[in-house]
Amino acid sequence: MASPDKSDTGGPGARAPIVAPYDVAGAVTRRDMADLADFAAELLDAPLATVTVMDDEYQHFLSAHGVDLPGSPRNLSFCTHFMDEPGVSVVPDAAADPRFADNLYVTGDFKLRFYAGAPLVTPDGETLGSVCVYDTVPREGLTEMQRHGLAILAKAAMGRLDDRRAEREREEARAAERARLAESAARMRVLADAMPQMVWSTRPDGHHDYYNARWYEFTGVASGSTDGHEWDGLFHPDDQARASVAWSRCLGTGEPYEVEYRLRRHDGVYRWVLGRALAVRDPDGAITRWVGTCTDMHEQRLASDEREVVAQELSHRIKNIFAVISGLITLAAKKRPVMADAAADLRERITALGRAHDFVRPHSVQSRRDAAPDSLHGLLAELFAPYGRVRVKGDDLPIDDRSATPVALLFHELATNATKYGALSADGGEVTVTVARDDGRATISWTERGGPPVTKPQGETGFGTQLVELSVVRQLGGDIRRDWRPDGLVVTLGIPLSAFGRR
Repeated sequence: MASPDKSDTGGPGARAPIVAPYDVAGAVTRRDMADLADFAAELLDAPLATVTVMDDEYQHFLSAHGVDLPGSPRNLSFCTHFMDEPGVSVVPDAAADPRFADNLYVTGDFKLRFYAGAPLVTPDGETLGSVCVYDTVPREGLTEMQRHGLAILAKAAMGRLDDRRAEREREEARAAERARLAESAARMRVLADAMPQMVWSTRPDGHHDYYNARWYEFTGVASGSTDGHEWDGLFHPDDQARASVAWSRCLGTGEPYEVEYRLRRHDGVYRWVLGRALAVRDPDGAITRWVGTCTDMHEQRLASDEREVVAQELSHRIKNIFAVISGLITLAAKKRPVMADAAADLRERITALGRAHDFVRPHSVQSRRDAAPDSLHGLLAELFAPYGRVRVKGDDLPIDDRSATPVALLFHELATNATKYGALSADGGEVTVTVARDDGRATISWTERGGPPVTKPQGETGFGTQLVELSVVRQLGGDIRRDWRPDGLVVTLGIPLSAFGRR
């Protein structure tokens, strides 16, 4: 018997973690090393050659020349004696070497006498196996070219094994990723089918390729019949173009999709739904999918339409009240001509209040303005429309019906005075309103330029000034500073942000 392998110091199973990543069985099946064993035999002009990998109990032949065996027990292996030896190892005459004299391959039918082997060394420094050459007659050794060539063949074999290991790891990673994606998709389908909303998804180009069970239940269409762009046919004809424009814009910009449209139910009835979608992006920001929902909001839409009718009626009546008040003021002024100027000012203030009311009242999709009804910039643009040459810039602030009234009175008064006495009374004059927010307060500057020279008024405070003070200080809880500069009046307002809304 061969002598014990001195390299077996790790215990049973010690070599499994070293050998397993290299897919020995796959390498044998694919005959990855066949040419290397043939070339090794030719290089040394020998009858037998193998490319081997050594596990704990067995020596596997990845390829063999001159021998038709899958391998051999490790205790019969020549290579196992040289696992810890660097470089090429040579046994000139195995029959005369006490390590191999009793080996079955020496004493048996093979009658091996000569051995030369170059180790397969992994990148981690472990010896995986060898490129081995055998002869049935003793030899003195190897030439330098043969020794060098055998070492090159061992490196080539190890390189192929490393390539196969890397490819196998990539395949395993891809398989794991496919399994993860399949599991994630399965979870998503279960979750989507459990949702009360219709759920759908598309490829990055907008091609629809998934709908949940709720979609098919609502629409009654056959599975797959609305893939691609076919679902457009379920939209109400009056809503198709609008929804298509919105969807195309989102595909081009990546911005969220949100639109209300009528969708045909399985019974042929069109119902209002809210369509929403968000882009799913990869780590580099590229869109990989769109995921969206359709929520049946038919009852809410009908209720909203009803509220709009009521709101319009109430708004109409409020406007009528403003008109009645203005009419009463006009009648009173006719009987008392001395009050004509004051009556005109009062009517203009009432008109400003009417604009503020109409701006901040609840609006539907049909009556909604371009500017949001809670926008300070939007309200100011509405108030300044009759005056012209007033520019608003800086931060926008959210407002509500509580702050709209004092804001309207305040800026109507400033604009009216600028029209009578200030920058707006001259052809080249202009006004800039600058809004800035910082640390819980808003600073609003009214700056006039290009008007006649101004001086600080003397004497008693007029009604307009008192109205401005009332609006800023008492109703909005702020402060006001006036700077009567030679080139125009500058009014600076400091108002808490909390005064603009109930938020």
